[in-house]
Amino acid sequence: MNINEYKAAIFDLDGTLIRSNGVWSEIDREFLGKRGFEVPADYYKAVSTKNFRTAAVYTKELFGLPESIESIMQEWQDMAVYEYTHVIGEVDGAVDYLRYLAEKGMKLGLATASSAALYVPVLKRLGVYELFGFFATTEQVRRGKGFPDVYELACEKLGETPETSVVFEDIIEGIRGAKAGGFKAVACLNDHYAADRDALIAESDMHFESYRELF
Repeated sequence: MNINEYKAAIFDLDGTLIRSNGVWSEIDREFLGKRGFEVPADYYKAVSTKNFRTAAVYTKELFGLPESIESIMQEWQDMAVYEYTHVIGEVDGAVDYLRYLAEKGMKLGLATASSAALYVPVLKRLGVYELFGFFATTEQVRRGKGFPDVYELACEKLGETPETSVVFEDIIEGIRGAKAGGFKAVACLNDHYAADRDALIAESDMHFESYRELF
């Protein structure tokens, strides 16, 4: 598979372009811990495919929380904004690779479960915000990352088709969702999803650990 043959590249954000998975694990521990709960082993994986609202609904119902959905979402966002604005760094080689693709004339899109309040500051701080032609979030579509909806939205807004686009993801549900939409899917391997490593390798069309392997 030659990525350079495609006209558009659609990237997940968390864990694929930026090293934020550990941040969300800590937010989960702090948020639930101060309410007297431990984080279930399968919790992060369960919410990773959901948008903010459906993750908040899931969390409220799972733990029987008295807070409103809106207040849960706001607390999560308040906890995350500082990290995205000032701390979280890139996955190795991501910034250089985005610039490499842009210089070749490839259209770039984002497909993320994170809100603009999070993706805008981190992408601007890394100096790559202006490289993207469209930002799609799971809030804008009916279904989450286990389905092709968010990738299809980004693809459509970039003026391309699944056949001319490639998706970069770090979660197996994202790979499966992209493939279900007819996209080629590239897996970004990381330690956070080590348990899914074999599936990510087997089900993706290409895989890597550092973007420097790709150019």
